[in-house]
Amino acid sequence: MAFIKTKYNRRSFLKVSAAGGAGLMLQFSWLRGMAQDNKPAEEAFDLNAYIRVNTDGTVTIFSPNPEIGQNVKTSMPLIVAEELDVAWDQVSVEQAPLNTDKYQGQIAGGSQSIRRSWDGLRMAGASARHLFLAAASKKWDIPIEDLITEDGQVKHLPTNQFVAYPDLIQDAVMIPVPEEVKLKDPADFKLIGTAVKNVDGMGIATGKPLFGLDYMRDDALIAMPIHPPAFGQKLKSFDATAAKAMPGIHDVFTINTTLEKPQWSDVNAFNELVVVVGDSTWQVMQAKKAVEVSWETVEELEDTAGHREKLEKVFSTGKGEVKRKDGDPDDAFAKADKIVEASYYGSFLAHNTMEPMNFFADVQADKADLVGPIQTPESLRKSASALLNIPEENITVDMTRMGGGFGRRLYGNFGLEAAAISQKIGKPVKLVYSREDDMTQGTYRPSYMLKYRAALDADKNLIGFEVRGSGIPESPIFENRYPAGTVSNYKAENFGVETAISTGAWRAPRSNFTAGAEQSFLDEVAEAAGKDPIEFRLELFDKAISNPVGERNDYDPERYAGVLKLVKEKSNWGAALDGVYRGVSAYYCHNSYVAQVIDLVKDEDGNPVIKKVWAAVDCGIVVNKEGALNQIEGGIVDGLGHALYSQLTFEKGKAMQQNFNRYRLIKNNEAPAEIEVFFVENGIAPTGLGEPGLPPVAGAFANAMYKATGKRYYRQPYMILDQQEKVLG
Repeated sequence: MAFIKTKYNRRSFLKVSAAGGAGLMLQFSWLRGMAQDNKPAEEAFDLNAYIRVNTDGTVTIFSPNPEIGQNVKTSMPLIVAEELDVAWDQVSVEQAPLNTDKYQGQIAGGSQSIRRSWDGLRMAGASARHLFLAAASKKWDIPIEDLITEDGQVKHLPTNQFVAYPDLIQDAVMIPVPEEVKLKDPADFKLIGTAVKNVDGMGIATGKPLFGLDYMRDDALIAMPIHPPAFGQKLKSFDATAAKAMPGIHDVFTINTTLEKPQWSDVNAFNELVVVVGDSTWQVMQAKKAVEVSWETVEELEDTAGHREKLEKVFSTGKGEVKRKDGDPDDAFAKADKIVEASYYGSFLAHNTMEPMNFFADVQADKADLVGPIQTPESLRKSASALLNIPEENITVDMTRMGGGFGRRLYGNFGLEAAAISQKIGKPVKLVYSREDDMTQGTYRPSYMLKYRAALDADKNLIGFEVRGSGIPESPIFENRYPAGTVSNYKAENFGVETAISTGAWRAPRSNFTAGAEQSFLDEVAEAAGKDPIEFRLELFDKAISNPVGERNDYDPERYAGVLKLVKEKSNWGAALDGVYRGVSAYYCHNSYVAQVIDLVKDEDGNPVIKKVWAAVDCGIVVNKEGALNQIEGGIVDGLGHALYSQLTFEKGKAMQQNFNRYRLIKNNEAPAEIEVFFVENGIAPTGLGEPGLPPVAGAFANAMYKATGKRYYRQPYMILDQQEKVLG
């Protein structure tokens, strides 16, 4: 049985108090000091928990992190309930507001919520459980070691005595918190590892007001923005005479959300906007069309053809940044018996959350209330404080459930805009974006290009590997990931291209493109080496296990190889399957490992149909199997849809895809007919899960398509570009 310290540094505390006669409240707050001293900073946990044990026997657990569909509002309280030893039907869950006194790290991003919270959430439940055990021990004069807990009760089995937690509240508040508490052995988990339904599931299915778009107050007005139609333009002038005369319209004016010291989350290409304010969304949308706006060009108006030219040109004329170099790659390529080369390209992508961008703000002279779907509430509050000139402690940020985030809601410009509008009109306001507003505003997934080279000797052994990456504006390379560490002569080099287009994180940043390119290329190298794709990869992992190259490799080669072996076994890789074409891919990101096999067949017209996707996942302990399956399945469908069909192109700085009539997403009949997921059971603390399922699937699809067609796929979106090539002949 493991023990965990309840105090980690002088700034950590655990507070026990009676909750106004209604129950027992336990507040936890600890910072990065809870990480062991010998762990690097990135391994530290930002943890918080807040529990209320109610006198009626129920337990309220506040979930601190934003919920964007990754299921943390269910999984985080589930961990607390496990260690508290209460039945799940005794638990009610509430979304906590932003509160940096009680909570730290209230962010949804990087698949880190569970990973960084695991120890602390367990400590929260175990500490509370200890207080009830100690209270019963004192009450009955029985050694605490002779007592057990179960379903919210303390029991002494020899005497058949038991007492419910609520009946111990008054005694429990007098118990001092120990220096350390016992944690459950994972073998004794009752809740963790089971399949638990989403706590908001019924509310979502029945249309309860859970999302930001649902939140409204009777005295609030609706606002919508008008931003420049092209990146590189800014507002020159506007005439709103006609718009102001339309029914329900209160005003038309400009705002500027430029900050003197912007944070990383303040990405925005258009800080100066024209805003229309009125009584209803429909009235405001119609009035926007009547506003006459003049724009002026202040930067180069970019287009997609120019982007590709710049990406290609920088490799030959630009000076890259060598991020890693092992051995002598130049010598390896000079001596190679065979060299395999390939280039991969991916376009800009929009986030396209199902719930349109929106935020509510009520800004008064010395305070502000902000409510809405935001992945970075603390960052929003800091920026709002600077913009509004109101102290942070006077600004509240309440988080609603989000109808998708995928990285878009990391960047809080929409919240700032709502705050600026409310401050200007002196009334509460609900800001709503149309789909076109969002798709043309920016914060896209960057456009990327990767160039690979592999050197094989006369015996077809891999002796050199080079990857060079460029992007608008960043390179997608992870220099310390596989196959780094497996090749004696290795080089990774970065290039970048400046742009006026605003970009940001998109689900599984950089990995979402790099995985598909890397895994496609490895299949091509395996073929040149005359080896089975899985066996080729496993041979490289064997080298990384027995004799790793380099001082820093981000991955564990045994766990990486483990998911490949598992998916090979479960999919019966190598078996002769009539009419089925198979592709494999494996990738590591967000501290987790995922391997996938795609089975393709052809319909009567020869078009590819995804029959099945097999997925092996090593994410450590699976907290909630239902949520975990949803994340992997959703990531596979999302990854396939964007790799096959989605792209954002530009002409004279203008996004050409402004709604779903031109921005292609995957359709129901194009999704895999079946997805089967297998989780590795290794007892390791949980790692990321919201993003790792997405990146590998593009490579698996491309590799399966090669088997089906004999054609390699180097440009995304695969199917759209494939269709265009067929039309052009």
